[in-house]
Amino acid sequence: MKNWKSELQCTAFNAAQLPPPQGPEVVFVGRSNVGKSTLINALLAKKIAKVSSKPGKTRSINFYRVLDGGGFFLVDLPGYGYAARGREERAGWWRLVNEYFGMGREISFVVHLVDFRHGPLANDDELTAWLDGMDMPRLVVFTKGDKLPRGRSKALYQKYVNDGLISVVPPVITEGKNDAGAERLRGLVIQIIHALATGDAGGVN
Repeated sequence: MKNWKSELQCTAFNAAQLPPPQGPEVVFVGRSNVGKSTLINALLAKKIAKVSSKPGKTRSINFYRVLDGGGFFLVDLPGYGYAARGREERAGWWRLVNEYFGMGREISFVVHLVDFRHGPLANDDELTAWLDGMDMPRLVVFTKGDKLPRGRSKALYQKYVNDGLISVVPPVITEGKNDAGAERLRGLVIQIIHALATGDAGGVN
């Protein structure tokens, strides 16, 4: 699928700065240093999200307007699980995210990014349980797929799926660049938005 046409709409550090709902929102969330900003840059085909070698640098909610697929917003949440953050700062993360999800926004689904090398960790399981409590659909996307030998990837992928990983469609493996994984993810995101809006979950392939 062709690259998306996009622009940064808003950066919010607190609930008062969040923009009013203006259409479907697809929320990207994952642990600190999972490669979220790198993947977003690959999807949008531009260096629009700040990438840092230091985990925990993104502290805001960033809204990117995507003009393709009928138009939607890619919402980039701050990374979670960074051990160096204090208890108060981690509580602030949950407070901001709770406020965002509690505003009655048109959230289509969540893209949950998981480091392919490690699989879901305790913080990921906590997020999953929280999303389940809201009955929020999610697509699991593995990042850093290029960090493992090809021969090991297939068995590891199957292990994660067999362990009960829940995703609206089978998880996608990406490498943090504009490769086949990013191209497939662009197509899937738009298909899932439309499928969930029409109730035709079987229409995603």
